[in-house]
Amino acid sequence: MEHFDLSLVNWSRAQFALTAMYHWVFVPLTLGLSLIIAFMETLYYKTGDQEWKRITKFWMTLFGINFAIGVATGIILEFEFGTNWSNYSWFVGDIFGAPLAIEGIMAFFMESTFIAVMFFGWNKVSKKFHLISTWLVALGANLSALWILVANAWMQYPAGMNFNPDTARNEMNNFWEVLLSPVAVNKFLHTTSSGYVLAGLFVVGISAWYLLKGRHILLAKRSIIIASVFGLISSIYLAFTGDGSAYQVAQKQPMKLAAMEGLYKGKEGAPLIVIGVLTPGKEYNDDKEPYVFRIQIPKLLSFLGYRSGNAFVPGIKDIIDGNYTYTDQDGKQKVALSAEQKIERGRIAIQALADYRNAKENNDSLGMAYNRRLLDENFEYFGYGYLNDPKSIIPNVPLTFYSFHIMVGLGFLFIAFFILMLCLIYFNGFKISRWLLRLSILMIPLGYLAGQLGWIVAEVGRQPWTIQDILPTVAAVSRIDSSAVQITFFLFFIIFTSLLIAELRIMFTQIKKGPNDGGK
Repeated sequence: MEHFDLSLVNWSRAQFALTAMYHWVFVPLTLGLSLIIAFMETLYYKTGDQEWKRITKFWMTLFGINFAIGVATGIILEFEFGTNWSNYSWFVGDIFGAPLAIEGIMAFFMESTFIAVMFFGWNKVSKKFHLISTWLVALGANLSALWILVANAWMQYPAGMNFNPDTARNEMNNFWEVLLSPVAVNKFLHTTSSGYVLAGLFVVGISAWYLLKGRHILLAKRSIIIASVFGLISSIYLAFTGDGSAYQVAQKQPMKLAAMEGLYKGKEGAPLIVIGVLTPGKEYNDDKEPYVFRIQIPKLLSFLGYRSGNAFVPGIKDIIDGNYTYTDQDGKQKVALSAEQKIERGRIAIQALADYRNAKENNDSLGMAYNRRLLDENFEYFGYGYLNDPKSIIPNVPLTFYSFHIMVGLGFLFIAFFILMLCLIYFNGFKISRWLLRLSILMIPLGYLAGQLGWIVAEVGRQPWTIQDILPTVAAVSRIDSSAVQITFFLFFIIFTSLLIAELRIMFTQIKKGPNDGGK
């Protein structure tokens, strides 16, 4: 097989991960805070209470600071597909480019158009039109996320496409299968709801700081009520969509599920690990116990992944060795191929593509027909043909396992936190202890941490694939010098870190200042 510069691959992955993780610092707050602002302005519109207007404008200022810097990192992220991942862009650009184009034309255009009215239209347009503009900004922010997440979901589960051997490109044949694939639907709902939870934590945390300082008491109390209700509903919904996402992972990406649970050897009635510590240095084919310590719930992983408590859940060794029975997307029982067999069939597909193109150049219609059939029969394993070692399909198990379990633990912590806040408000009338107010501030970075861990699970867990089973990262990168990627990696690190520091300083300054009228 072709030699790949692993240094180039690793640095390209690192640069993309750096950009994506910085971008996700800004995006989730935008998704949720835009809706909280819209709810608050709706209360102002309904009641005419000037305090609600004051509260809305304050949170709107923080939204604007975050929004502006998020746009900058998002643009760089999209450009990296062309600079560092040009083979990927060529291979699937006809599909992947469509949702990105829609995001730019429709969602971002709507967002950027009405955001001007939202910020500068106070007392210049009617209250009703201003409220509509605020809701359209919130809708535009979430539509932007929709199209980006549809594109990412397609990478996890390619659907609605055909491979054209004449152009060596994948082409969309069903837009609705791309948009409405179960992976895309669950990814959108789960990811956006995580942003809503973060926004709830953000508003509660900042408001708690005001209560600790004895400033802007009415703003803080009203904001905590709105954000706690919004956060509780969102966090419960987040758990619900997380279950749907895990089910799709079990169906479409069994290796990711095995890594998430540290499951090396499959079993019927597989338990769900609640808390666990993995055995350091564990290999998929050794005799070491996979866990140093674990607390588990019997049969729950089988039920969550396959809706049956006695279902067989394949482990990492099973997926490498194959020969277990599973149900495909058409409901048919099949015997899983081993990784070696998939690699062999992938190489057959790659060679068939080359032979097809040679036959076409020589006007050999029989050769074209034969190799086209061979390619179609083996295309679902096309990406395996670029791999040399079956173990290369195993992601980083410890990173995926711990990221997943910490993320889930934080999710349940947030539910408990919002319930506690609302109970104290309802029964004690805002007699909240100072330790809980301080804890509320700590919840903000924990919310960001949970979101980042979610993306680590999603992206590290599907390695080595850029597109699941069809294109690995080693075949997706641009053929450029790795030193160029290293230089831009550190440049981006400096730029993004500077932007983050600048945003935090501006945010902290604005929070300390409080609402523009300086009222208590």
